[in-house]
Amino acid sequence: MVTSEYEHRIAARFATFDQDGNGYIDREDFSGAAKALLAEFDTRARSDKGQALYGGAEAFWQGMAGIADRDGDQRITRGEFVNGAVKRLRDNPDRFAEIARPFLHAVLAVAGGDGDGTVGVEETVRVLRVLGVPEEQAGSAAAALDADGDGRIGEEEVVGAFARYFTVPE
Repeated sequence: MVTSEYEHRIAARFATFDQDGNGYIDREDFSGAAKALLAEFDTRARSDKGQALYGGAEAFWQGMAGIADRDGDQRITRGEFVNGAVKRLRDNPDRFAEIARPFLHAVLAVAGGDGDGTVGVEETVRVLRVLGVPEEQAGSAAAALDADGDGRIGEEEVVGAFARYFTVPE
């Protein structure tokens, strides 16, 4: 795959983070995603799970800003996102996984409900839909995450898949 095709695929991922569709990624996109997930799973923001989700969203934002916000204006443009992903994440997808892990861990806690650190396929579909994934894609993505077919999806499966999706290799 030529680099321009790779960059095009990464740019398509930009919309996943630009939750409010204003053309850039900022802290409000992350906190807005947390707020929407809390509402979807009827979890109070001031609960331990709610606070962990907001904390994970902030940590994720800080990690993304550190990787991609080249001009330091607290906003990541599409170009900054593409360049950050291409130059910093492609060669180190584990770095991306680690900055996303606190948020994803907290999402699993909010969506899982039973406290075992896993979520069902149905809950995963709900999370993906809240984050802007179309219903049909959310269903197939959630089913694919359940690689062992036990109906449960754990943190390592989610973090690994998330990193692969956003650090698409050339």
